[in-house]
Amino acid sequence: MTSRSDIFVFWRGVRDALAFPAWIVGFSLFGVGSLARDAGLPAGAAVLSTCLMWAAPAQVILFGGLLSGAALPALAVAIGVSSLRFLPMTMSILPLVRRPGQRWPVQVVVAHFVAVTAWVEGMRRLPNLPVEERLPFFLGFASACMGVSATLTLAGYQLVRVLPVVLAAGMLMLTPLFFTVALVASARARQDWAAIGVGFALAPVATAVVGRDFDLLVLGLVGGTAAYVAGRGRRRI
Repeated sequence: MTSRSDIFVFWRGVRDALAFPAWIVGFSLFGVGSLARDAGLPAGAAVLSTCLMWAAPAQVILFGGLLSGAALPALAVAIGVSSLRFLPMTMSILPLVRRPGQRWPVQVVVAHFVAVTAWVEGMRRLPNLPVEERLPFFLGFASACMGVSATLTLAGYQLVRVLPVVLAAGMLMLTPLFFTVALVASARARQDWAAIGVGFALAPVATAVVGRDFDLLVLGLVGGTAAYVAGRGRRRI
């Protein structure tokens, strides 16, 4: 049952998202809207893809594949593989928002809202909140991000003939840039810097060895392991 305090915290999450982060992820979806129009899809399909897929790289694969005439089963596999990076994100943030007695459908809803910006900000903000406030705050924050993204997807669809292609494509880089800056800004302990350093150093190697579909997953495993080892070494000292 939703209490008045939950509603207040939900809107606080909305406010914090609209202060800056929601616009970063939203403008990165601007180019997706233009790509959907180039693929010959209606505006509603572009907006719906943002709400249901909630992953700009996967949407680029979908619309780019449709433009090139790729088979739908192949597109489905490629989209699934590209979204594997969300698995460790989801596994790390769900324990933070879980309440005693919480049913699994609620966790499924939370998992759907996990994206790069929501995850970065959630991991930074949620540990400082009381346990009972974390779920409504995250849902409010993520809902605002998705709402702004859906709106700007529609805007990109409508303005595709106005903006230069280079500018629309460049907007897709806003989210990874924000992700990188947020990680560096929130790094405090030795293991944080170890994970970031290993990730940057091995990124070209991982892309060359396992390809762009699995490089983030491999980097997460290697960087996370390095961070764990660094943290254990510090505790022993």
